[in-house]
Amino acid sequence: MLKRLDDILKRYQYLSAQLADPETIADMGAWQKYSKEQADLKDAAEKYLEYLSCEKEMKEAFAGAETEEDAEMRRLFSDEGYACKERLGKLEEELKILLLPKDKNDERSCILEIRAGAGGEEAALFAAELCRMYQNYCAAHRLKTEALDVSETELGGVKEAVYNVSGKGAYKRLKYESGVHRVQRVPETETQGRIHTSTATVAVLPEAEDVEVEINDKDIRIDIFHSGGAGGQNVNKVASAVRITHFPTGIVVTCQDERSQLKNKERAFKVLRSRLYDYYNGRSAKERTENRRSLVGTGDRSERIRTYNFPQSRVTDHRIGVSQYNLDAFIMGDIDSMVEALTLADREALLASETDREN
Repeated sequence: MLKRLDDILKRYQYLSAQLADPETIADMGAWQKYSKEQADLKDAAEKYLEYLSCEKEMKEAFAGAETEEDAEMRRLFSDEGYACKERLGKLEEELKILLLPKDKNDERSCILEIRAGAGGEEAALFAAELCRMYQNYCAAHRLKTEALDVSETELGGVKEAVYNVSGKGAYKRLKYESGVHRVQRVPETETQGRIHTSTATVAVLPEAEDVEVEINDKDIRIDIFHSGGAGGQNVNKVASAVRITHFPTGIVVTCQDERSQLKNKERAFKVLRSRLYDYYNGRSAKERTENRRSLVGTGDRSERIRTYNFPQSRVTDHRIGVSQYNLDAFIMGDIDSMVEALTLADREALLASETDREN
């Protein structure tokens, strides 16, 4: 680990020198490239400098404890040495976390897809609640949500909703939400007070750049049609809705939320790029993580991840075995504590995996 940190520190110092060089400053492309790399290394490099400083202080303190003639001074030097040693252990743990492999998609914007599952109209109503929950959560963290395609039911439920969530770290905040969400409650339409179980699926896809996913014209078909609202009635006399079919993967994307055909087409391609990026990168990621010890699951949308039990006001995340009894606040978007628990569990799993690999 220390050898790797030495290399990081040397590279960080080299980049800092380059960024101060007039030739680099005059070359905007080079300056941006070096600046981004330096920013990526900054936390680890500065923490390692703190570690080296603490290590030096510890050695000097213990050396003083051995050579000092005065008993009181020896005790002070010794206390300082052990305090530095304790601090050194904490810094080492922090450095291990900083050296963990980073998800290259964490800082990206993302596509959020919510679909009603088993349970008929009750599932659609639950999907609508999840839509509001994530919109409120994103707003609290200054992330912008933009509806790309929303298919509603006559009773105000949602069959399917696709959102673009933009802002730094959007994917990092939402990536653990992918999977099957289950609700247990008495529906408003239930006359005998029986508890029903319904589901909705959530998929979170990192937004892909144009250069990352190549889409050949011969691989797709674009259909233009009239958009429809709740119950299927026509809400737009002009054919502005867009459906794109990608033949190699079978992926179909529909966008009809805008009145402009051009805007719907642009948005549909954005969703298609993200789904293709997830499709191709997801397969390789699965191969890489088959042997990885992970507490938070695969992120597969077929995996049941969470139960919302209304009679008990309980939310349970099955991946980490955590239950919270604040369902009313949770369903309104107060999901920070659960997101933090999932992030911590994933970090601990990564640490364990790295330790096993080193051993």
